Amino acid sequence: MTAPLPPGSTIGILGGGQLGRMTALAAANLGYRCHIYDPKADGPASQVAAAVTVAEWDDASALAAFAGSVDVVTYEFENVPVETVERLARDVPVRPGPLALQVAQHRVEEKRFARHCGLETAPFWGVTTLDELAEGIAVVGVPAILKTCRFGYDGLGQVAVGMDTSLREAWQDIATDDAILERRIDFDFEISVIVARGLDGATRTFPPALNEHRGGILRRSLAPAPIDPAILAAACAAAETLAGKLDLVGLLAVEMFVKDDGQLLVNEMAPRPHNSGHWTQDGCATSQFEQFVRAVVGLPLGPVDALFETEMLNLIDDDADAWPALMADPSAKLHLYGKAESRPGRKMGHVNRRRRPLMSDTPA
Repeated sequence: MTAPLPPGSTIGILGGGQLGRMTALAAANLGYRCHIYDPKADGPASQVAAAVTVAEWDDASALAAFAGSVDVVTYEFENVPVETVERLARDVPVRPGPLALQVAQHRVEEKRFARHCGLETAPFWGVTTLDELAEGIAVVGVPAILKTCRFGYDGLGQVAVGMDTSLREAWQDIATDDAILERRIDFDFEISVIVARGLDGATRTFPPALNEHRGGILRRSLAPAPIDPAILAAACAAAETLAGKLDLVGLLAVEMFVKDDGQLLVNEMAPRPHNSGHWTQDGCATSQFEQFVRAVVGLPLGPVDALFETEMLNLIDDDADAWPALMADPSAKLHLYGKAESRPGRKMGHVNRRRRPLMSDTPA
């Protein structure tokens, strides 16, 4: 087995958003430096990193210099081009590797992979033409959702399709030749599971979170999810199966729908820290960000015991304007992302509230 990178080593992070920011902060607490590579200047991660490269994803000279300055590379979002990761992987370890990225950034491949692993998903159909959309409706049925296969997030890149929907207009609205048609599922609730997998193949799975969305954006997570333990165990097993089949080193977040009969349907996966795991910063023995760093540098994984029942609330757009009151609230643990301006649907921060201790020796 490869030896862990010692403290003082440098972690290269592709992407400069808030997940990179919180990863860099966790890395610093463990004695590691972070070097951010991002096409955009002054992102949230850049503000707290030891070094920053601002360059395009296909800038060969910038990528070569970046690879030479770091000891390992990871990514904080899944829309980094696979070609960029493959280029870097020739010179420096990249964790997770290109396979996890390739699967997670394309919705059809993602669902095919889940089914290949023996897991269930909503009925779906790959769509590249208007004719294929009509074929998909015949197979998948309605109501359905037409989504872009790449780059859609937080409710963007989606069109609802019903009995009276003009398929031609829906196809024009989605504005891509790489889409997926998914049957809209009548489910009881959504949960998410985050599993860490180390260089030695060891896994640690965080307690699943129960999620609420508004307008396609995650609004609230409650963890541990207060649902049937058998369902939680099955969800954890499913996430661990996916991580193992991907030979992933790092974190894998898996969103799942839970139907009224307890059936689990894999919805989406992301090979990185996840919004629904932010509760771990204040309610778990190890945060998802520390665990991510541990896995990427080869350290033993930390414990994942939930110390508190914790509610995470996203601060979206002008929600963050309430920061004075939140900072004065002793029950609130505020995390702001350092973004210069708000706009509709933009996540500006989050707040964790620890509801009650879950371990007898945990201080109130």
